[in-house]
Amino acid sequence: MSEWKAKRFWDEVHVEAVDSEYRVLLDARALNTPGKLPLILPTRALADAVAAEWRAQEGNIQPLTMPHTRSANSAVERVATQHAEVAAMLSAYGETDLLCYRAHSPDELTQRQAEAWDPMLDWAADRYGARLVTVAGVLPVDQEPGALAALAGAVAQTDAFPLTALHDLITLTGSLVLGLAISEGRISANEGWDLSRIDEDWQIAQWGKDDEAERMAEAKRAQLLHAETFWTLCFDK
Repeated sequence: MSEWKAKRFWDEVHVEAVDSEYRVLLDARALNTPGKLPLILPTRALADAVAAEWRAQEGNIQPLTMPHTRSANSAVERVATQHAEVAAMLSAYGETDLLCYRAHSPDELTQRQAEAWDPMLDWAADRYGARLVTVAGVLPVDQEPGALAALAGAVAQTDAFPLTALHDLITLTGSLVLGLAISEGRISANEGWDLSRIDEDWQIAQWGKDDEAERMAEAKRAQLLHAETFWTLCFDK
């Protein structure tokens, strides 16, 4: 038996203002999330991006071609409904931030890490008053509670839709500092990706590429770029 797939059932896609927010209509039917919650979007720019994805569907609906819709659904169903828990989980990345854990050797790698990562830690100290300490090796280092609280405050005050983007900016880089830096425009997502991959790129230079690992890395990089775009659309009036 072939698997049933949803097919396009609408002719026109419209964006409609709802007070200061927006919704997308398929003909006269407003979009809901898969869990049947109203899909109310914070900006016209994001609503237009979601509408464009639905407008582009032909024949069978292809969810994998609709990243803005999927992220918006997650914002409504998963993040908005457990905002404090998501914010706390992301804030915890500051306790073991990638940028704080350096190699013992060789000198070329440790120098590369310092040159790339120290400016980001300096930025976090200037921007948030959060000075994170570094350590050689992988054993946990205790960070100053005030620094962690300052970073956590920046995460906690982020609304559900941009927090959905920030989730990917942080988890895909493994760094709370890099995620915040991308969200604030201090660096681009591409720059953040490169900074998060210094150790992996070093290993590749020594031992060569693994095709499967390269494909997985490229998929994650694409997710990071999408998260950057989704973040921007959440504020683009």
